[in-house]
Amino acid sequence: MNTKTILTASAIFMGVLGICLSFLPHEIVQFFNMPSGQLSAVFLQLLGATLMGFAILNWMSKEVRIGGIFNKPLALGNFLHFGAGVLALAKAISHIEVHPEIVMGLTVLYGLFALTFGYIFRTHPKETV
Repeated sequence: MNTKTILTASAIFMGVLGICLSFLPHEIVQFFNMPSGQLSAVFLQLLGATLMGFAILNWMSKEVRIGGIFNKPLALGNFLHFGAGVLALAKAISHIEVHPEIVMGLTVLYGLFALTFGYIFRTHPKETV
């Protein structure tokens, strides 16, 4: 499996999501018709900062060997983030009243990344010549 492609794709995905959450929290709250308040905007900005941190970690690690015993914390951290994220999003789908298709799309993407990083975590990387 080409882990460089996976790490690049996840970095771009999390980077875009993180920038949107960090710089447009009030607009996102309004778009999803969520209860507005300063605390919800702050939590969205903190989530955005976390996603941007993961994005830069994946981007800078895309050239390293990952899988099996190599870079286990990187693979496990991504797997846990995407795995827990897909569970939270799947639970939220039934409660979303405005734009559920966006949450469903995010759930599918999170699920694909969770499965991929789970596979990377459990598989030893192939030798490169």
